[in-house]
Amino acid sequence: MLTPMNNLYLWIKALHIISVISWMAGMLYLPRLFVYHTRVRPGSEADELFKIMERKLLRVIINPAMIATFIFGIWLIMLGGIDIRHAGWLHIKILLVLILAGISGLLSRYRKDFSLGQNRKSERFYRCLNEIPAVIMVVIVLLAVVKPF
Repeated sequence: MLTPMNNLYLWIKALHIISVISWMAGMLYLPRLFVYHTRVRPGSEADELFKIMERKLLRVIINPAMIATFIFGIWLIMLGGIDIRHAGWLHIKILLVLILAGISGLLSRYRKDFSLGQNRKSERFYRCLNEIPAVIMVVIVLLAVVKPF
């Protein structure tokens, strides 16, 4: 039987998962847009279209989803009754989430470089960068589900 507190926990957990999925979708898509953006001439019509797409993806999806992920994640920790001192998996998960937030900040900076016509990174750089959030996401999911230590 679900108590009101358990029911709240499940709602927060669902919202956290939705936020994470949205954040990761953006984190995986934005570097891919950068890959294609490196192929167009600065000032061209395609360049302007990429600038709009990248700005909207960051401001409408990535940033709000990241903020929601943090809010719902912290709320889950508070509601879940986890003894943080003895949850090594949670320490690593939080560290990896902070690294993802840092990568999100880098993506924001790279978007600004594109918007100013000052991108200095290669297509290959963005292809490699595109893989990092996916690898981190896999580790975070394994830690959260398996709780190995």
